[in-house]
Amino acid sequence: MILGRFILRFLVVPLGASVALLVAMAVLVVAYRHAFLALAQAPPDQQENDVAALLMAGPALFAVLSYSALMMMLPAAVGVLVAETFALRSWIYHALNGGIAAWAGWSAIGSIREQDQFLTSPTVIVGAGLAAGFAYWLVAGWSAGFWKPVFAPRAAPGLAPEP
Repeated sequence: MILGRFILRFLVVPLGASVALLVAMAVLVVAYRHAFLALAQAPPDQQENDVAALLMAGPALFAVLSYSALMMMLPAAVGVLVAETFALRSWIYHALNGGIAAWAGWSAIGSIREQDQFLTSPTVIVGAGLAAGFAYWLVAGWSAGFWKPVFAPRAAPGLAPEP
């Protein structure tokens, strides 16, 4: 029973993390939709220049964004490890874990965030982290801890002591 739950956690936790990342990206896309639309509506000759610049700077941009994502996911991973260890199943814990992890990661990339227009607002980043933490709870956090079953049988009520 415990071994089965342990193996299940190895499947559910990465799935929850993947869903949380998708939700965070969706929140960021919705929050910065005006910037994305401005990029898409650029004049055609400027779009050609943007494509050439992206091809030239793509690997460096990928490295910078990967480092930024890693700095935001490391604190969240520590919070998930704590939740799995102590079977913390509160949605508030997981949402705050996502928000605090996003803020900590945003703070850690101080030199990088001035170069990117999408990383300037900490409220949007923290909001995306809160949404990601809640999404993680919906998938994997509500049943955290492999050693503590979610639907354990209830103990039979004991006899009341006589006076």
